[in-house]
Amino acid sequence: MTGAEGPTKALAAAPATKDYYASPTGTGTACTAVAPCSLVGARELVRSLAPRMASDIRVLLRGGTYRLDRTFELAPQDSGTGGHTVHWQAYPGEEPVLSGARKVTGWTLVDAGTGLHRAAVPSGTESRQLYVDGVRAERTRSEADPGGFTRTATGFTTSDGRYTSWRNPADVEVVGRNAWKHLRCPVARIGPREGGGSEFVMAQPCWGDAGRPPYASLAYPESGSGYRGFGGTDKADEAAAGIAWIENAYENLSRPGQFYLDRSAGQLYYIPRPGEDLASADVELPVLEGLVQLAGTPGPVTPVNSTDPRATYSGSWDRSAARPYGDLDDDVQYTSANGASVAIAFDGTGIAVLGERFKDSGDIDVYVDGAFERTVALNRTVTLPSGVPERLARQTLFSKAGLRPGRHTVTIVKKSGGYLTVDAFAVTPDVVAPVHDITLRGITFSYATWLQPSGPDGYRDNQAGVLWAGAPARAVHTPGAVRVVRGSRIGISDNRVRHVGGVGVELAAGTQDSTVTGNGVDDTAGGGISVGEFDDFWQTDPTHWTRGNTVADNAITRVGQDYEDAVGILVGYATDTTVAHNEVARTPYTGISLGWGWCWADRESYGAARPRHGTSYAGNNRILDNYVHDVMRVLHDGAGIYTLGSQGFGPTRSVLAGNVVSLVGGHGIYHDEDSTYWDTHHNVVTAVTGAWVNLWQASISDNTVHDNHTDTGRVTNHGTRSTVTGTTTVTDGRWPAAARAIVAAAGLEPVHADARTPEPITGNDSQTGDLLAPVTIAYTGTWTTASGRTGNLLGDAHITTAEGAGVTFTFTGTGLRVIGEKAPDQGLLALTVDGIRRGTVDTRAPARTAQAVIAEASGLPAGRHTLTLVKQGGTVADQAGTTARIDGYTLLTNVS
Repeated sequence: MTGAEGPTKALAAAPATKDYYASPTGTGTACTAVAPCSLVGARELVRSLAPRMASDIRVLLRGGTYRLDRTFELAPQDSGTGGHTVHWQAYPGEEPVLSGARKVTGWTLVDAGTGLHRAAVPSGTESRQLYVDGVRAERTRSEADPGGFTRTATGFTTSDGRYTSWRNPADVEVVGRNAWKHLRCPVARIGPREGGGSEFVMAQPCWGDAGRPPYASLAYPESGSGYRGFGGTDKADEAAAGIAWIENAYENLSRPGQFYLDRSAGQLYYIPRPGEDLASADVELPVLEGLVQLAGTPGPVTPVNSTDPRATYSGSWDRSAARPYGDLDDDVQYTSANGASVAIAFDGTGIAVLGERFKDSGDIDVYVDGAFERTVALNRTVTLPSGVPERLARQTLFSKAGLRPGRHTVTIVKKSGGYLTVDAFAVTPDVVAPVHDITLRGITFSYATWLQPSGPDGYRDNQAGVLWAGAPARAVHTPGAVRVVRGSRIGISDNRVRHVGGVGVELAAGTQDSTVTGNGVDDTAGGGISVGEFDDFWQTDPTHWTRGNTVADNAITRVGQDYEDAVGILVGYATDTTVAHNEVARTPYTGISLGWGWCWADRESYGAARPRHGTSYAGNNRILDNYVHDVMRVLHDGAGIYTLGSQGFGPTRSVLAGNVVSLVGGHGIYHDEDSTYWDTHHNVVTAVTGAWVNLWQASISDNTVHDNHTDTGRVTNHGTRSTVTGTTTVTDGRWPAAARAIVAAAGLEPVHADARTPEPITGNDSQTGDLLAPVTIAYTGTWTTASGRTGNLLGDAHITTAEGAGVTFTFTGTGLRVIGEKAPDQGLLALTVDGIRRGTVDTRAPARTAQAVIAEASGLPAGRHTLTLVKQGGTVADQAGTTARIDGYTLLTNVS
């Protein structure tokens, strides 16, 4: 994409700017138009000028590919000063591409029968992705749902002995799906099974958290369902294998478009697709995990357990373990003795001491570096609706910020009350110094990988790209190829982010007052855009909060290409966040997800059955005027728009309004556990397989859902003090003007329409015609709808065994592909286009293939057309087939 096709909209010069230049071949330090610098050279020049800025500085990146050998980093010293901003942006009319890939050449044919080619790469090269002429290749994998496996305490066994001869078994991964989870664990070794067959021994700690239930210690706020792993949801399902496929074995290289990287031998294998010529193709192997990082200090501040060796306890203390209240690692140190103390020595600029607040808590005296600081009252005397006194875990008992960098000691002395409990310590290791006043604009960021899933942690999924890592397990999340850590007033706008191995863009670790606007994010292994952290709920210092950020007018498509639990836009713990006018489409799981923590802050059902309880700083967030469609294509228990965890306790409400949600293999709007104080109104929800709005249990409280429009009567409201009123339910396709006005205003605003990646539009078999459908479908004869089908779009399909049953697609465009299945019991279909018979299509195949293209009409003149398929007679005996299955369509060109 170059010239007029490139992202050049952002190139108008800001007033009073000083311009410098960089190019892919730049050298030196002048950074002028005739003598541009490298990226690093331009950064060093800007860094020298930043302390004395009298105007904005603009670094114009000339077109071409900047092959990065390391992540390009901007730090606090690269920030704008004096009220001015540093802009990194594309030169007018050109497309700079920041690439983390190695170009692969020198291919040789090694197997003429399969077309397998090989090329040398440096030994030890690590990557999980490959792209040929900009198209993602498939990491070699087995057939779907391989049978014959039994799950064990250490992995899997099978009577099939061929796996013991596989080369590089430690490169192999086993992939699983379970409801909303996508799981990947590496194999440690494959050996012979006693009695014959093969035994897969899985890598640890991945298998301990992803392989075998239950996981009682992994509960909210970290998780609502840690027991869901491979195969089963509880102990009764322990024998179920739950293998979706086996990935990255050389022996499974079998079809065009697949690749295998032999890391130790330094060999890359690939089977070209039809029409690909590896002598001239652009083959890109991503090797960098991050492309750009803007990082202030410190990074994420993570608590450590009360057993940390830096802590010294004096007086009478005991440890209470396996507590059910939500303490870090489920334990605390406690004392009832007045005068007992704990001293924590640390290197840094601040600290928070976490513990419990309860009715039997008293006062503490706090000393900093030996000097008395203050007395703190910890007593908590609140009674909740269940009639029990409120016990709050992981509370900040005392915090201190702004200390000079160096060695410090904080001492806490029990002064009064029944008990003092100490749970954790959170040290701020550096001066709080955000990276600030920088923009990235008009740049293409392409080709990155992410290697954690290849290591012993694997991909131990919790939900939505938030994972477990380490032992004991801690929450981590999929990182961004473009990443901001502790940023302030950062602008990421009008860029293209594609072909990356994790999330596209991330605002992390206390980033504030920053914007992600007008970007096109497409073809990511993980999510699209991520905001915030997922374990900093305990923070009470606003300087550490994620707050005041805006994600607007971004087009996010085809996320979750490798990790199917990925979300288009994911917001963790955050406040004052706006997610507006985005278009999110073609995702395997939820479109937009905001919030975390499950029932952690739930005050309604808290009690003996749910004792884990605390607080979070989240609230006053807004999800406005987004267009979310064609989502929830693979996994389950999600929605077009999904919320989770408390949004405070009023009077300020979070708002979910003006959104259009369409074509969802789940719920339209889903307020999940402990979603509180949402004002959900004036949304349009159409063509969903679940409820249009779902509030399924009592912890979901104090929400108002009103004046929405939908074409389904399915609604669930078991929330507390939550009302659903004023819903307009359309049953005849006649949407009122108010609904059409919402549709017209939702999604990308016109100035950002070019953020969308042009591509065919996919629709489901059940989308027979609605407010947004570019295609209508009419069935004739006897058909049934089957749901819960693995591999199908939205998990359903239309099925017939009746001779003469037909389906007609009416569309406006230049062509249409019909998506269905190929299988042994499938048969012949008569094809007619615009009333003219086009022959017969054969949908038979030796094995089932879901989401297969079974018929196509292309090259039609732009306009209105019809495509009809009619089932022909036949029986299994005469191999004509008994069944036809319709799963959906792909509209090749939408001109409606």
